Amino acid sequence: MAARGESPKSSPPSLASFGPTLNAVVIGAQGGIGAALVDALAGSPAVAHVHAFARAAEDRKIEGATYSSMDIESEEAIAAGAAQVRRSVGELSLLILATGILHDGPGMQPEKSWKAIDGAAMDRAFRINCTGPALAAKHFLPMLRRDSKTAFAALSARVGSIGENRLGGWYAYRASKAALNMTIKSLSIELARTRPDALCVSLHPGTVDTALSKPFQSRVPEAQLTAPEAAARNLLGVLNGLSPADSGGLFAWDGTRIKF
Repeated sequence: MAARGESPKSSPPSLASFGPTLNAVVIGAQGGIGAALVDALAGSPAVAHVHAFARAAEDRKIEGATYSSMDIESEEAIAAGAAQVRRSVGELSLLILATGILHDGPGMQPEKSWKAIDGAAMDRAFRINCTGPALAAKHFLPMLRRDSKTAFAALSARVGSIGENRLGGWYAYRASKAALNMTIKSLSIELARTRPDALCVSLHPGTVDTALSKPFQSRVPEAQLTAPEAAARNLLGVLNGLSPADSGGLFAWDGTRIKF
């Protein structure tokens, strides 16, 4: 199945609403969407520099981007990454968390029934899908600029919506993404007190041709499977179009709001 893609000559995504000379961070740069976000941001004339963090050291060399390692399950590693960015640029305009886990071999698969619920797998899903992003907020939010629009965004999922759950199953993934959405909502309320121009949102990228969706792509119509490069452009377009009044929400790749 071929994912929908874009021409290599596509123009860089507009980030005009953030103003010029953005410093950006992408955490989870080893994944398909994360890597595409780094490429798109580094190619934008509005972006001064991208700090890209991956679980393991990356060999990629991209002009305008710096790669470093970060384990999203370790607060020590997250704090060290934040300190590195603070020393380098001081202030941030944009941080995107492209981390997440749905499956990891035979020991961790989406549950079809409550009979398959496993405590260790659920603990890991929460550590990666919710606790890690919360700790990233703790250490990176203080670096958001105060004089312009900024954004802290985390990749979530439509299946994390409680209101739209009609099928059940996928307990660990659904619950951990719902917890992430609630965390983002709480963060947005506190963030608005000191940075009224800031956004704090969850983003649903759609079904993207990555390792996370690979086992389930046979059920997805070809027209609904998106290439990582297109997904990255969609997400940046959504962020560019949102205003501080949208902070705390969950938004799909096309900009529509998803109810919690």
